Amino acid sequence: MAKVNIKPLADRVLIEPMAAETKTASGIYIPDTAKEKPQKGKVVAVGPGTKDEKITVKVGDTVLYGKYAGTELKLEGSDYLMMRESDILAII
Repeated sequence: MAKVNIKPLADRVLIEPMAAETKTASGIYIPDTAKEKPQKGKVVAVGPGTKDEKITVKVGDTVLYGKYAGTELKLEGSDYLMMRESDILAII
């Protein structure tokens, strides 16, 4: 996990999505055009929270999030997602 120079504001979280599956459980390779968007990632940076709600995730947590959650960013050659903590479904 690389160090990024970005600090999310309020209840926002910066997530690095995990790589999409390239092979099915039965051994069939999936082409790039048919790959699903990953719904799991690692938390890279978190904001301070709001005065009403504190942030419950921390840097390094692996989380599950909604399929269309967040805004895609490209920083220093890596892909990230910026989303509100409420878009995170679970910590695994």
